[in-house]
Amino acid sequence: MTLCVPVRDMKDTAAFARLVRESSEPVTVTKNGYSEFVVMRSEDYDLMCEEVAKARLVRVLADADKAYEAGEYVDGDSYIASLKGRYDL
Repeated sequence: MTLCVPVRDMKDTAAFARLVRESSEPVTVTKNGYSEFVVMRSEDYDLMCEEVAKARLVRVLADADKAYEAGEYVDGDSYIASLKGRYDL
């Protein structure tokens, strides 16, 4: 279950840091009863960023597969030859 704490609970920084460290999920900090921001352990944040990067890579690869299946590609040798011609290399 998501843990929500009011922003005033952050005044005791040691206790708040312990709460975040010991929580298995991100901690939502509220202000005037509304979600203000989320705090999480740095290891969890790093893992989340890694998962987002993997998802982006999967999306790019899926798009490349669709383009390949549709015949929208150029082989490497032809592409290099076109670059050499374009830039007089």
